[in-house]
Amino acid sequence: MNALFSLLFAICTLLLLYISPETFLPALLDGASKGAAVCVSLVATYSVWLGLMQVWEDSGVTRAVSKLVKPFAKRLFKTDDEEALKAVSMNMSVNLLGISGAATPYGVKAANLLDKTKNAEYSSAMLFVLNATSLQLIPTSIIAVRVALKSANPTDIVIPTILATLLSTILGIILTKLFIKDEKARDTGRVCMPKRLQTKGAGTR
Repeated sequence: MNALFSLLFAICTLLLLYISPETFLPALLDGASKGAAVCVSLVATYSVWLGLMQVWEDSGVTRAVSKLVKPFAKRLFKTDDEEALKAVSMNMSVNLLGISGAATPYGVKAANLLDKTKNAEYSSAMLFVLNATSLQLIPTSIIAVRVALKSANPTDIVIPTILATLLSTILGIILTKLFIKDEKARDTGRVCMPKRLQTKGAGTR
C-alpha cells in the first residue's frame, strides 16, 4: 500500500510540474498546512472523548452501557464469555459515537478473547463485519474533520451517516449469518443429514 501511494504521489508530482510548475510548491505547502490543521483538530477531539471515556469507566457508566448492550451482543456473537462480551459491548458503544480510534483497543481485546471461544470463526467474523460497517449515531471523527476544513454546516451528515451505516450493518450481519455458521448450526446440520449419506460407504469397508 505504501508503494502504491508513493507511486501515485510521484505521478501527480511529475504531471503538476509539467502542466503548472509554478503552482507545485504552493499546493504542496497548502496541503501540508491543511493536513496539520486536521491532525490538531482530531487530536483535540480524541483527547476530549478519550478523557470522557475514562471518566465514564471510573464512574461505572461503561459497566452500565456494557450491561445494556450485553444481551444483544450475546445473541449476536453466540458466546457466553463474560470478558469477551464486555470488550465487544464497549467496542460497539464507542463505535456508535463514531470514535473509531477509541474503539480500536476494545476491538483488539475482543478479537483476542473471541478467538479462544467455541464459536471463534463465527464470532471473529461478526466482530470484523460490525467494525467495518460500524453503525454510527454520532459521526464524531467526520464532524471534526469537517470543522477543521471550515465546513459551513459540519453536522449535516448526521442523518445520512445513520441511514448509510444502519443499512451496511444490517446487510453485513445478514451476510455473515448466511455464509458463516456457528457451532450449533453446524451440529444441527450434521444431525439432520440423511441417514443414507451418514452411512454411505460403511458397507464397503
